[in-house]
Amino acid sequence: MTDSTTDNPVRVRVCAVLLHDDQVCLIRRQRQAGLQHSLPGGLLEHEDGEDPLGALRRELIEELGLDLAVLPEVPVLCFVQDQETERPGETTPFRRRHLVYVAHLPDHLVAAVAQTEQDDPDRAPVVWLPVAAAARLHLYPDIAAVLAQAVRPDTAQAGGPLLLPAMTGASYQWR
Repeated sequence: MTDSTTDNPVRVRVCAVLLHDDQVCLIRRQRQAGLQHSLPGGLLEHEDGEDPLGALRRELIEELGLDLAVLPEVPVLCFVQDQETERPGETTPFRRRHLVYVAHLPDHLVAAVAQTEQDDPDRAPVVWLPVAAAARLHLYPDIAAVLAQAVRPDTAQAGGPLLLPAMTGASYQWR
């Protein structure tokens, strides 16, 4: 996707709300401005013709050592969120479209999830937190307001994923 007014491409980021027993898996990153908790995931490789679920599978293997192919159910696209913010030290807007999938992990797969982010030189910790506690944190993407909704088995919307309010400089602070 490209915005014709700026020629600044919108990159697609796929990520997952990984759930188990009312807990969610997050990557805890210490940033200059404070802690940030991110949903595991990464960028879709358009030039390789990668589809979103393929990208999610690749990213979760790279980051967590978790292969979605062994899940009993395919993750469901539940939320979409656009982002146009300014990153500290950059002059062009930072633009993303976040595709947020939800997956419920059985016990044996939770034990297989890495304890640190595998493709990060800083080896950021991977944490499992109660959904209610995680909803009060600074999350990336900014889905805290709907995180509890992801736990419900009926999260998948009949009309498709729920479009969340956009992340902007007024609504989201980079850390």
